[in-house]
Amino acid sequence: MIGAMRSLVVATGWLMQRLMFAAVAVLGLGLLAYTMACAFGYAPWLDMTATFGGVAYPQAGWVVQIGVTALLLGLMAFLPANARIMALETSHRRFHIGMEDVARAYRASHAADRDGVFKLKSEFDSVRERMAYLRDHPDLAELEPSVLEIASQMSHISRDLADTYSDGSVARARDFLIQRQQEIEEFNTRLDAAKATAAEMRVWIDRVELEETVAQAQLSRLNEELAELLPELHSAEDTPQIPARRPQSLQEPSDQWDEPPDLPANDDNRIVALLARRAAE
Repeated sequence: MIGAMRSLVVATGWLMQRLMFAAVAVLGLGLLAYTMACAFGYAPWLDMTATFGGVAYPQAGWVVQIGVTALLLGLMAFLPANARIMALETSHRRFHIGMEDVARAYRASHAADRDGVFKLKSEFDSVRERMAYLRDHPDLAELEPSVLEIASQMSHISRDLADTYSDGSVARARDFLIQRQQEIEEFNTRLDAAKATAAEMRVWIDRVELEETVAQAQLSRLNEELAELLPELHSAEDTPQIPARRPQSLQEPSDQWDEPPDLPANDDNRIVALLARRAAE
């Protein structure tokens, strides 16, 4: 029962705060616009008579109107601060928004740590330095000190991680990877050229081997044909030849027949070698 009543009171206060916030803003802007219209003659001033110390002031209406307008404008100056206070109260009552705030503050502190902003080494000085940085951060001005303290402690714990993965280290790693990638691309280009050269040489070797095989087959065929013709040549040499008689006018006094010149014994081998050389050419 007490919890329900407390929740009702909190809800009523939250609703009244929002209503008064809107009422002050609307009344202040509306009265300011009406007063400006009266000053330029587009609307009538407030008409009333006031008496003070026995003296009547018949033109006191415009004074009251200007005073109320100035008062509402002064109240409107407090509206931004009231809005921040209401936001802090809401964040107190909503825990998940507080955790999001802590995560946001931690990301800002960790990014600054990676950039090398924080230099102090001891835990107390390091946390205090981080809190001062987060307090002055333009995006974290609405966060309460407890949230900043938690984010600073988390950033101090992860300082070694921030040092390892600092922006300089990441940049050097990226440069190294880019260089390695360029070397791999250059190696692949050379490898493709070597593969193309090897394939061309393979085709060339196959062509030369094919031509050698064809030439060898032709030489073998020629040797077989010569082996078939040589016996006929031997038989033709063994047959006696009748020399032709010379004309009477060219005959010598002697009546001897011209004998054919003696052939050397290795003429057959010379013929075979000569024919084989011409076939190879």
